[in-house]
Amino acid sequence: MRVRATTEAPPSTDADTIVVGVFEDEGVAHDYPGALQALVDSGEARSGLRKLAVTHADRRRYIVAGLGARAAFDPERARVAAATVAGRAREIGTKVLCWEVPHHVGDAVAGALVEGTVLASYAYTAYKNADDDGPALESLIVSSHHDVSTPVVEAALVAEAVNSARDLQNAPANAMTPTQLAEHARELEGVTVEVLDRHGIEAAGMGAFAAVARGSDEEPRLITIRYDPVDVAGPLLGLVGKAVTFDSGGISIKPGAKMADMKFDMSGGAAVLEATGAIARLGLPVRVVAVIGATENLPSGHAVKPGDIVRAKTGTTIEIINTDAEGRLVLADCLAHAIDLGAERLVDLATLTGAITVTFGKTYAGLIGSDEDWCSHVAAAGERTGELCWRLPLHEEYAKAIEGKYADIANSVETRLAGSIVAAEFLKRFTGDVPWAHLDIAGTAWDLGRAYAAKNGSGWGVRLLVELARANGGAPDLH
Repeated sequence: MRVRATTEAPPSTDADTIVVGVFEDEGVAHDYPGALQALVDSGEARSGLRKLAVTHADRRRYIVAGLGARAAFDPERARVAAATVAGRAREIGTKVLCWEVPHHVGDAVAGALVEGTVLASYAYTAYKNADDDGPALESLIVSSHHDVSTPVVEAALVAEAVNSARDLQNAPANAMTPTQLAEHARELEGVTVEVLDRHGIEAAGMGAFAAVARGSDEEPRLITIRYDPVDVAGPLLGLVGKAVTFDSGGISIKPGAKMADMKFDMSGGAAVLEATGAIARLGLPVRVVAVIGATENLPSGHAVKPGDIVRAKTGTTIEIINTDAEGRLVLADCLAHAIDLGAERLVDLATLTGAITVTFGKTYAGLIGSDEDWCSHVAAAGERTGELCWRLPLHEEYAKAIEGKYADIANSVETRLAGSIVAAEFLKRFTGDVPWAHLDIAGTAWDLGRAYAAKNGSGWGVRLLVELARANGGAPDLH
């Protein structure tokens, strides 16, 4: 989709459909065809959020979009409004859509209108022989009294990165193998990429990661992406993603119901990959090292078994209690690798525990970390992007739960108590003294239910990570 900003009035553009928003208890700011306020006065157009009315005038379509109360209107509500409009615009055959930015709102709203439109217009059709949803929206114009080209262009770039992550998520596991994910990383612009295969992972001492990969004939890949702009100093931001491209549970096999969704177990890695690419394309002044552990988790005669003991990159021995607790094994070695590469701030994203979905549903991701200030920065980035996360605690009693009977630690516990926190306590063992934040995105990675990402892969985390990198150079001083 082509996206551009303009200071022209909407009727002066080449749009075939113009959107004018209306707030509660306010009239239509610009009634260009002289028919929009009449729609409001008659009750056909309503000001409640997601309420739409369509009319025709001067050989164009006009959509009056309800925005709700002005005091409650924020970028997230702008995304929702834009997504709702995008759906209707497609139904009526719109090719070129123009949004008039509401008066007296910040530039973040202009960007959010772009995000909501681009994200809602996404469809995964790689394996569809026909598209039954009608013609796609070709162009979006954002009209404002002042120049909003920067937030508009940047929002379009980030939204496209989110949609690229969704492509990676939605691809079937027989196509989106660890090897293919690594090849996609090599296509990113402005970064350097290093990839280790099975032999390289084992040679690097990553016994936890290698153990997960043993059950599959597909080669695992350790993907390292560096973005190191010239003349940029400051702490190195480490982004770590779990990319289990299919998770059967291994020997501790999952129930068959919904197992097809386990292609989404690489969602954290997809988000880290595309966020790093977007950071580079935006030219943000922050140094980044991204580490993605990609593998399948399958049962076979070679697969790791309950009761096995493996040794992680740090030398820590791990007793395998449940082979379906594989993500923490992959992340353990990836976190340690990021630190070895110099990361001074860490964020990991992983579809780590079903327990987090029980706790938060689809509204929040779980946030657990070792540093108060760093977790606050991560949470604030989520607030600004609408990718919400809620902090859960660490505690020595949770840490005690992962003590191993025969090894230093165990990868799972027999009880189901505090499952998401106990998993995070496991990861914490591999982060040393580096400020670290863990995002458990098992509830938000797919079927999010938002107007702009209702079904399938959501690309959750791309916008949060880009915003984190944008704010304070991505790696603020911590106190």
